[in-house]
Amino acid sequence: MKLFNYSLLHKPTTLADANYYLLTEGDFPSVDLSHVLTLYNNQYREVQIKSDKPFDNIVKNQYFSFDVKDVVSFLFKIGTNSIIIKRRKKASDLLVEYWLYHTFLPILLTFENKYYFLHAGAVEIENKSVLFIADSFGGKSTLTDFFIKKGHTMISDDKVATFEKEEKIYAVPSYPYHRPYRKMEDLGIFVENFAKEIKPIHCIFNLIKSDENSDINIEKISGIDKFKALRYATDIDLPVHKQSRFKSLANIANKVDIYNISIPWDLDRLEEVYDKICIFIKKEANEFKH
Repeated sequence: MKLFNYSLLHKPTTLADANYYLLTEGDFPSVDLSHVLTLYNNQYREVQIKSDKPFDNIVKNQYFSFDVKDVVSFLFKIGTNSIIIKRRKKASDLLVEYWLYHTFLPILLTFENKYYFLHAGAVEIENKSVLFIADSFGGKSTLTDFFIKKGHTMISDDKVATFEKEEKIYAVPSYPYHRPYRKMEDLGIFVENFAKEIKPIHCIFNLIKSDENSDINIEKISGIDKFKALRYATDIDLPVHKQSRFKSLANIANKVDIYNISIPWDLDRLEEVYDKICIFIKKEANEFKH
């Protein structure tokens, strides 16, 4: 299984594929990790990122650890493929897996400047990658869940890794778990219909709450409105690689169409929202063919 297009291995490999991390368990080497970032609102856990060098200029061979108090710590050295895992007194396989998949790997890939992460749900519609972003409790997870239940391929439930290649912005499949209920420290339900390919992002829908009786409108946005929507949807907001990350944000804004869609705050109307989006994407696909 690949996570964010990287394989997680438990023993060394001779494969030519460089997209892997080797996981080992044990004690950490003696490193002075005196630079500390504290992460708040993380599942009511005390979470810190520590490093032997400042965070504002990440360099090769720089160490950093990701520590979830009493649960697990991960240690990584920039420019290598090795992750050391140290279990703490409250560790379990499920908790270690959750923190590894859901939080540590996205942070690691951000520190290595591999991807720009958006807090978004993502599915395939007409074989195209479509993202959903929203304010907190804005219906993103509910809508993503509805599309998955309708048989659409899931790209990501929560964190979408993006990168630019040949003037296009791509969405990377995350991991095949979906959390419609958002239980604390739980990866959720395994999803069989999970994306295997990295595809360009076709468009992004920014969900706007509206009155339960309102019409469902789709409106293309531009300029500063695109930047605001994307900035709010940025997922790994840490003081690293600031210049290149701003460039990544600008490139997404310049190269991906973003639409505001009004979402009536009534679960009984989700089918209408679903139909509206599918018809919109299908119409675009047909227009492109002609």
